[in-house]
Amino acid sequence: MLNQQAFSADRIDEADQLRVNVYRLLARLLRQPPDAPLLAILKQMTGDDSELGQAITDLSQAAAVTSLAASRDEYNTLFIGLGRGILTPFGSYYLTGFLHEKPLARLRDDMVPLGIARSDDVRDPEDHVAALMEMMAGLIDGTFGTVQPLSAQKAFFDRHVVSWTPHFFKDLEDCPSAGFFKPVGRIGRLFMAIEQGAFEM
Repeated sequence: MLNQQAFSADRIDEADQLRVNVYRLLARLLRQPPDAPLLAILKQMTGDDSELGQAITDLSQAAAVTSLAASRDEYNTLFIGLGRGILTPFGSYYLTGFLHEKPLARLRDDMVPLGIARSDDVRDPEDHVAALMEMMAGLIDGTFGTVQPLSAQKAFFDRHVVSWTPHFFKDLEDCPSAGFFKPVGRIGRLFMAIEQGAFEM
């Protein structure tokens, strides 16, 4: 979804790599319908005894009992629809009720100095939840040219992510039409809370 520069030579620690992994998992799950390789990977995942770990285990179990066709149909029902899906995964919509509003303009302004640009072949606005998950991962691991300090990560998170994504993930978790994607919503909701708490320490 995003134009990515060469990875930074800076190395990140294990905790930050785990953060990157969760952000990229959420980005992939929400960017487009699952494919067979993704479902195969999800089936092999295991979580620990934490709430987030249990949600990951639930996702793995859902992948084990969900067909490729069913997971794709669910994705389309939730996010695409016949004009619009049940959920509208864009920041401007969650914050203003409309697409392409001021939150998107503010995001675009903040992307430029961080070296983040949308790919030419992407039609969705940059405030799609999957794009924001990719952006956070890139700020942490240097995908966009350099590893950003925690202060920059926090500023971006506070301004563009935590302002609405917890509500989106809760809506996804609670959506009656969500089956396979219900644990995705739970993972997102729990992880956003973990990130917010860590940034406030």
